[in-house]
Amino acid sequence: MDNKKIIIVDETLREGMQYRGIMFSYEQRRKIIDFQEKLGIDICQAGYPPAHDSEADLITKLYRYIQKQQYKICIAAMGMANIHNADVLLGTGINDFHFHIHIKKEVTKDKLDEILESLLKTIQYVRKYKPAAVVSIAMLDIGRSDDDILEKCISFLSQHNIDILSLPDTSGMMAPNQVFEKINKFSLKRGKTKIAVHCHNDMGMASANSVMGILAGGKVLEASALGIGERNGIADLYTSAKTLKDQGFSINLNTDDMDTFKTYYEYIDSIVYEQKGENLINTNTPVFGDAVKTHVAGTHADGQFGIASEDQFFLNVLCGKQLVKKYLDAHNIRYSVNILDDLTLNIKAKSLQLNRCLTDTDIKLLIKSL
Repeated sequence: MDNKKIIIVDETLREGMQYRGIMFSYEQRRKIIDFQEKLGIDICQAGYPPAHDSEADLITKLYRYIQKQQYKICIAAMGMANIHNADVLLGTGINDFHFHIHIKKEVTKDKLDEILESLLKTIQYVRKYKPAAVVSIAMLDIGRSDDDILEKCISFLSQHNIDILSLPDTSGMMAPNQVFEKINKFSLKRGKTKIAVHCHNDMGMASANSVMGILAGGKVLEASALGIGERNGIADLYTSAKTLKDQGFSINLNTDDMDTFKTYYEYIDSIVYEQKGENLINTNTPVFGDAVKTHVAGTHADGQFGIASEDQFFLNVLCGKQLVKKYLDAHNIRYSVNILDDLTLNIKAKSLQLNRCLTDTDIKLLIKSL
């Protein structure tokens, strides 16, 4: 299974701070890390220390916290790939360094060589002071970058034993097949470097794109709780990881612990509601929303996913006899089995007449009439 082992990076804290200006306090970050540890997250990307001294202080405190708690989770922080930002990250005490670099499409060969040499100096600087450092480099962004440039960068970084190479669809404009083709092509040139998949959700494709990126050869999934992140967010942690696990990938994240996942997601939702006055969890949220357990057509009434407390059945012209029976049982409405066929026909007719789903009162009146 080593070939199918996937590392999970939870970016709820770092990306989450970019969701419409949400701010996480130290206490909130610590509680979020508690959730992540319990669920089996491998790496928490906890923040962006170069942004402000307070951010660096918080990362330092969080790193000391996981050490004191003897947690297995790793604390990572992000910064630009330069010596100054590397210094800030080194000052926090962390072992996992996540850098990003943006190489423009029109860059000349000489300029690209200069950028890569500067990047190498930053990496060497980190490893001089932190020999066991785990280094990740994010190349922005694969949807808009020239393939030849990306190939040269990937080849260069793999030769210098970069631990993780993140290939983000930062603009969020790619389709699943495009992500697959790109990652598959570049994964052949990665050497021992693990490719991370980081997809934004501008077109609503982030989770699907992330799954396809892993199927194409990615070894690291970057996602967040409820997909919280810049603009329209990134891949959703649960749905992406669950999909990969169901397809045979080995992950430490415990997707079966739905109680903890629900509490984790509700906690993030409560922070967003407190600060922005809106909920991230709504009726149509996959798995965690109520709509996934609502049924109108009988053939769809056996869904596998969803944590709503109970199924909800709506009877209109599309219902069948079995769905009618489930509705009656769920609402504790007394009936005789031998009237189900006629009742179903009457429900369809009444629904068509009223142009709406029927209520309990409507159903009881129809039963009385039979």
